[in-house]
Amino acid sequence: MADLSFATQPHVVIPDLPTAVRSGLTLLALDLGTTTGWALHGLDGLITSGTVSFRPGRFDGGGMRYLRFTNWLGELDRLSGPIASIWFEEVRRHAATDAAHVYGGLMATLTAWAELRGVPYEGVPVGTIKRHATGKGNADKAAMIAAARARGFSPADDNEADAIAILFWALETKGGLQ
Repeated sequence: MADLSFATQPHVVIPDLPTAVRSGLTLLALDLGTTTGWALHGLDGLITSGTVSFRPGRFDGGGMRYLRFTNWLGELDRLSGPIASIWFEEVRRHAATDAAHVYGGLMATLTAWAELRGVPYEGVPVGTIKRHATGKGNADKAAMIAAARARGFSPADDNEADAIAILFWALETKGGLQ
């Protein structure tokens, strides 16, 4: 189901984190798509990340990917949570129509899931994430993977690298407040 790669730096302290983060809340960052990248700052302060595929099966109906996404979020919340806040990559333009439809469906599912549970969520513009991770707002996939590796992670692909970058953006800017 999910391809997990674990990486953490337990002795690294990020200065001036908000009290909510220091007190051990679970924070989730997502790069939404058919292959969704995720990064999780757990209760213990460790960061795990990976990718999960929501590609429909041969006999799946049109809504099955969204039901699987909902179930995956619930399982993540149950095993690692409760999830205190969620950040996701906010894409304003897609090159392909199908990608736009999948992203919109996943975002609608995510926001409905979060609203039902009272979990705050926020989209982060692509350029903001790339600029924070690499210094360039139009960094390519290879640069995002290199930025994640420079932080001690081994992302499977650019989706996981983007999720790691979103999580570090949220932690280091206090969710955009700095």
